[in-house]
Order: sequence, then structure tokens, then C-alpha cells
Amino acid sequence: MKAFSSVTGVAIPLLEDDVNTDQIAPVAGGTRLNENYAETLFRNRRRFDNGEADPDFVFNKPQFRTGVMLVAGKNFGCGSSRESAVWVFQAIGISCIVARSFADIYRENCLQNGILPIVLKDADADRLDAAILAANGAAPFTVDLVARAISGPNGLHLSFDIPEADRTRLLEGLDDIGLTLKHRAEIEVFEARIAQAKPWSQKANASLL
Repeated sequence: MKAFSSVTGVAIPLLEDDVNTDQIAPVAGGTRLNENYAETLFRNRRRFDNGEADPDFVFNKPQFRTGVMLVAGKNFGCGSSRESAVWVFQAIGISCIVARSFADIYRENCLQNGILPIVLKDADADRLDAAILAANGAAPFTVDLVARAISGPNGLHLSFDIPEADRTRLLEGLDDIGLTLKHRAEIEVFEARIAQAKPWSQKANASLL
């Protein structure tokens, strides 16, 4: 997993509540591991029924096509647990999603794939929303995980909270396997002790492999 420490660039405003995974990564395009995830992202919302692109949809606007962070509303990522709803954002270069709240499984999927999920209180979210709309893609924003802060034009500075375990896994680029392997030495000591104390258990385990 790629580590995350900070990112600077355009912030994309998708200021809606209850954006679900069916919208983010339509299931018809989420059945192949080799699919074009950039094309899958909001496929059903990006185009009209006649196939033409909707110029008013935020991801179709030229000033937001190189965004690095997404700003959303409440309950972002609700719906199914499909992990492709995270991969589609990575495919277009987004490494941070700021929302007023996340669906629990979606937030965990972000952490497992190196995307930083930030929850802001309403007052701070209001300030960030206003700043992003005013910038309209013309000024950069920075998210600094080390400092736990978001900064932007006109002196914008917002602090955010994140559990230390989640912060560590992102800074070090660790998924669940990586986190487990940080304790490899202790695991090996434990296994050696068990092998000596209960050798019969090792034979039983080997027969299951």
C-alpha cells in the first residue's frame, strides 16, 4: 500500500449527502478486475441517457479534472461494501476524501487502500466548503497528515482528528497484513514457544496445510 503523508492540489466539491457506492462505482462496471476504473467513476451520473457528457456534473468540469482531494457531505460511501468504490478515486489521482461522516465499511476500505478519510465538524466543514467553492479549482489546498491540518487560500487552516492507529498505518503505508508483520518478531517467539510446549499442535496444523 502506498504511504500517505501530505497532498497539495485542486479540491473537488461534491457537496451532497448519502452518496452511495452504487453511484460511485456502478456495479455493471465493477465485475472485472482489469476494468478502467477512471471510466467507471460515477459513470451513470457523468453522462445523459444519450451518452453525452453532462457539463454541469462536477467531475466533468475542466477545472476539477486534476483534483487530488474530494470534499463531500454526510454518510459518504453508504450502500454496498464494494472496494472498487475506493479504487475509482485512486484511478483519477484522489488520495484524500473529506466528509462530514462516512459509512463505516467505506471508511475502512479507504484506510486499507491508502486513501485518507477525514471527518470534519459542521462548522469547519462549512468553512472548507465555502473556500473550495470560492476557489473553483483555481487555488490549491493542502492536507497534511503529519500536522493533522488542512490549509488553503486566504489563510484557511483547519485541524482534524484521526485515530493514531489509522494515522500510523497511512503514514507507513500499511494494510492489515503490514500491520501484523510489524509484530513478526513477537509472533515468531510465540510460535517457537508453542512448538516447544505443544509439539503435537504443530503436527496437527501441518496436516491441515
